Amino acid sequence: MNKIKIRGKDFILSLVCLVLGFMVAFSYHLTKIKHQNEKRNLSGNQYEKTLGLRNQLIAQEETNRKLQKELNQKQDKVLKNEKNLSKETQVFLNLAEDAEKYRLFLGKVKVEGKGVKVTLADGAYDPQEVNVNNYLVHEQHVFKVVNELYISGAEAIAINGQRLTSHSYIVCNGPVITVDGVQYPAPFVITAIGDPEVLSSSLNLSGGVKDQLVNDNVIFTLESEDEIVLNPILGS
Repeated sequence: MNKIKIRGKDFILSLVCLVLGFMVAFSYHLTKIKHQNEKRNLSGNQYEKTLGLRNQLIAQEETNRKLQKELNQKQDKVLKNEKNLSKETQVFLNLAEDAEKYRLFLGKVKVEGKGVKVTLADGAYDPQEVNVNNYLVHEQHVFKVVNELYISGAEAIAINGQRLTSHSYIVCNGPVITVDGVQYPAPFVITAIGDPEVLSSSLNLSGGVKDQLVNDNVIFTLESEDEIVLNPILGS
C-alpha cells in the first residue's frame, strides 16, 4: 500500500509539472506571437508614415515647380516693364532736352556761357560820298550776322542786350535799327552764346559775312568772350 501511495503522489506531481510546463510553453508561444504581431504592426505603421512623408515631399516639389514657373513669368514681366520704362525714360529725356531748346529759342530762360561778340559800326564819313546810306549799318547787315550765328550753332543771341526769339523782327529806320519795337542807334553789338571757335570761324570765312560787310563799308569787330549772360525775356 505504501508503494502504491508513493507512486500515486509521483504521478500527481508529474501531472502537475506537465500541466505547468504546458502552460509555460503555451504562454511563451502566445507572447511570441503577440510580439511578432506587434512587430509587424509597427513595421506597417512605419511604412505608412514613410509613404505619407514621401507623398508630401512629392506634393511640395510639385508646388515648388509651379512657384518657380510663376517666378520666372513674373521676372520676365519685370524685365519687359524695365525695358519699357527705360524707353519711356529716354523719351522723357529727349522731350526735356527739346523743351529746353525751345525755351532757349523762345528766350524764356536765362543763358550763360562762352561765345562771341560782334560789333557793327557805321563807316567813316566820306564827304565825297553822295549817298549817306552807303556807309551806314542796315538791317540786312545785322540779319547776315544773326543768321550765320544761328547756322553755326549759337544757342542764344541778343542785339544791344535785347534777346532775340523766333518772333523777333528787325527794321532799319535811317540811322537806327528797331528790334522788336525798340530802337537802337549804331554801333550794334550782337552777342551770341556758343562755341567761340566755331562761331568765329564761320564769320571769318573767306568771302563770307565779314568780307561782305567790310565791302559795304561797315566796321566789323569780332571778339571771343569767356562769359556771356543773356537774361530771359520778361512778359508773356
